[in-house]
Amino acid sequence: MSRNSKPLNRSQPKAKTAKPRTKPHAKTDRRVLQTRNKLGDALIALMHEKSFEEITVQDVLDRAGVGRSTFYVHYRDKDDLFLSDVEDFLEWVSNGLKRQGASPRRLLPVAEFFAHIREMREFHAALVKSGKANDVWGLARGIFARSIEERLQTAGVEMDPGQRSAHAHALAGSFFSLLDWWIDKGMKADPKEMDALFHTMAWRGLSDSTK
Repeated sequence: MSRNSKPLNRSQPKAKTAKPRTKPHAKTDRRVLQTRNKLGDALIALMHEKSFEEITVQDVLDRAGVGRSTFYVHYRDKDDLFLSDVEDFLEWVSNGLKRQGASPRRLLPVAEFFAHIREMREFHAALVKSGKANDVWGLARGIFARSIEERLQTAGVEMDPGQRSAHAHALAGSFFSLLDWWIDKGMKADPKEMDALFHTMAWRGLSDSTK
């Protein structure tokens, strides 16, 4: 799930790590990020080779070339590593429209996300087989809902904050229902068509709610 044909990576730090820092701290941050990159990439590579249950922390350490004590400075276990890597990726995706300066009427980067899922279909299959798909989609729903809520505010949709939040979470749920349908149908429909469909349904529902 990354721009470099890897399902996940940590090449994009979260906003909280992007604040200006002194040079020594910046160096430390780069080293930490490099370590987290290595560990995340190692785990994802291993998930292409065997089931998640079969992967041990030692497997990850051997693949990444990182020491055990260093690993436990950052993560509790392999599940913590996996979900942290997923969260970083999803945050990066959810902020994609802002980075592009896209129209506020685009609530989610549907086409981009669907295209990435299609490109990484083998990893998606491994994710489902590992039993981690529900964890990923559950985490993604919350992140995407927050992103939609922010986009609605940017678009100037006049709505009570509570209602806006409720609509954002409903739309995030609709997005994943659409994704499930698309995957079940063999990922045949063009991602751009799915993007248009999602946004047509989303704005139609929002228009009815704000009348």
